[in-house]
Amino acid sequence: MPELPEVETTVRGIAPYISGQSIAATVIRNAQMRWPIPDKLPELLSGLTICTVSRRAKYILLDCGVGTLLLHLGMSGSLRVLPGDSLQCLELPEKHDHFDLILKNKTVLRLRDPRRFGAVLWSSVPISQHSLLKHLGPEPLTVDFNAEYLFQRLHASRSSIKQNIMNNQVVVGIGNIYANEVLFLSGINPEAIAGSIGKKRLEKLADAIKTTLQLAIEAGGSSLRDFVNSDGRPGYFQQHYWVYGRSGQSCKKCRNIIQQIKQGQRSSFYCPNCQRA
Repeated sequence: MPELPEVETTVRGIAPYISGQSIAATVIRNAQMRWPIPDKLPELLSGLTICTVSRRAKYILLDCGVGTLLLHLGMSGSLRVLPGDSLQCLELPEKHDHFDLILKNKTVLRLRDPRRFGAVLWSSVPISQHSLLKHLGPEPLTVDFNAEYLFQRLHASRSSIKQNIMNNQVVVGIGNIYANEVLFLSGINPEAIAGSIGKKRLEKLADAIKTTLQLAIEAGGSSLRDFVNSDGRPGYFQQHYWVYGRSGQSCKKCRNIIQQIKQGQRSSFYCPNCQRA
């Protein structure tokens, strides 16, 4: 599933090809995504210029001046750039190519989503007030996300720290893999009550989140060329995980055995020695 680093890599990959370009046409092959693609979208987008390409949480935002096109990759989606001089533009779309944005310079931005959990939506209201975005927490790589913010936000929480950092209303973009890894790096047990964690440990957690996500984005940056003449999938963070997926194996720090538990519907992996509390 694309997470924040992969979505950020996607934004950086497609932006040079579509920013500042005018939209000539829109093709909807299958409107039945997570939410139906609006029927009037081709009419709304025709002639508009893509001013900027940005990201909020895992939403890709194409600012068109009078409104914003929101794209979400869901669980299996990817975006592919087909340059106007490419023979691939002449190829018939494949089964799961549900949406094309055709620019006036003949470049095509194509959304492929086999499981159709993604989304293509239009917002004419200020994007920060859109119903899907207005209740989101801060971006983890900004100065607003720090130990002081976490302390104020979590001091009264009686739920686990892992549940909290995976809650998009607390902070966006931390999926299950990253949650397991950053808790290990900060020495915090995934079952620890969020409100019981002091500022010093929260500072380690905030730093671990920023470092891990930034490294993942940098790792994906080497695959930006993949958005042209390929399937549009960025390189995922190919790291040797400290704990994720390593149940029953030795901890790389202390050689104790990595444990696996269930929290909600997700698996948590941790070292009972390195993450005692």
